[in-house]
Amino acid sequence: MKYYIIAGEASGDLHGSNLIKAIKKKDLDAQIRCWGGDLMQEAGGALAKHYKDMAFMGFLEVIKNIPTIFKNISFCKEDIERFNPDVVIFIDFSGFNLRIAKWAKKKGYRTNYYISPQIWASREGRIKKIKRDIDQMHVILPFEKDFYEKKHAYPVHFVGHPLIDAIENTSIVDEAQFRAENGLDHNKPLVALLPGSRKQEVQKMLSLMLSVKKDFQAYQFVIAGAPSLPDAFYEPFLEGNQVSYVSNQTYSLLKHSHAALVTSGTATLETALFSIPQVVCYRGNWISYQIAKRIITLDFISLVNLIMGKEVVKELIQNDLTTANLKLELGKIVEGPKREQILEDYRILRGKLGGKGASQLAAQLIVENA
Repeated sequence: MKYYIIAGEASGDLHGSNLIKAIKKKDLDAQIRCWGGDLMQEAGGALAKHYKDMAFMGFLEVIKNIPTIFKNISFCKEDIERFNPDVVIFIDFSGFNLRIAKWAKKKGYRTNYYISPQIWASREGRIKKIKRDIDQMHVILPFEKDFYEKKHAYPVHFVGHPLIDAIENTSIVDEAQFRAENGLDHNKPLVALLPGSRKQEVQKMLSLMLSVKKDFQAYQFVIAGAPSLPDAFYEPFLEGNQVSYVSNQTYSLLKHSHAALVTSGTATLETALFSIPQVVCYRGNWISYQIAKRIITLDFISLVNLIMGKEVVKELIQNDLTTANLKLELGKIVEGPKREQILEDYRILRGKLGGKGASQLAAQLIVENA
């Protein structure tokens, strides 16, 4: 069969690549065309568009890039028609994907959504579009099944969280080798800095994260470079040899870190699954933040806290994200009772996520019902 998959950012590329591998095991004759990145291409998908060309962050940035977005929508529709798939699969990236889903459903294509739009966080009214345009929804967060089925009478499949498989399938370099290859101090505990994957957010977050370095001289701060950004982009932040940087080795960095400062997003859950205490950081464009504050209905922004239904990790958002607060909260997690409580909560969190096999189960459901 023929599968057309659309993902629009780095995390979607990761989960899309594992889905492609799983589909190919279920359907030996599968032909797959995709929007995504290097990982989906390496897994065997024919790449129609790279997510680097679509990564716009925040309301203001989206408005500025409306002409490009509409060109991408038109190209996507034309490309789907040329490929003529048996099923179109959407991975997160809701602003774009729900537009394509409406068109695809009208054209008679079977539609599957893997990794739900976060309508439980904002604009819940989008459930009408999902019911109308999506034949099958495959969710990855435990509370999403109740949200869809009990609140909105829309049946979905809970397949578990694909990060568990992604982490277990990634080769991790042992600590001595990792430190040696990256010129890291062999004696200092590591503090991982995960500032995001888009230029706008990285530029905002790194200066703030690094502002506490002087207060933690016993630790080595290491920036996790995003695959979507060139090495040269990070050079102004390295301050000679006082700050280190690794590229495309985030999981190895997390495995060997003592604590982390993490920009809100999928990385907060990845950090938790590696059992690394963290402080969650977020500061957006002022206008975008004011808009988001009025439409997002959640008590927390990190997946860790949302899944657990309580504050497990500290979230420093917008005006609360200051050097003084970062220093205070990082100090609490490098040692002491706060650190131990986080690690205990992480163990409970892992149990809630459904175990291994999310990609395989999603692939099975997609192939069998296409």
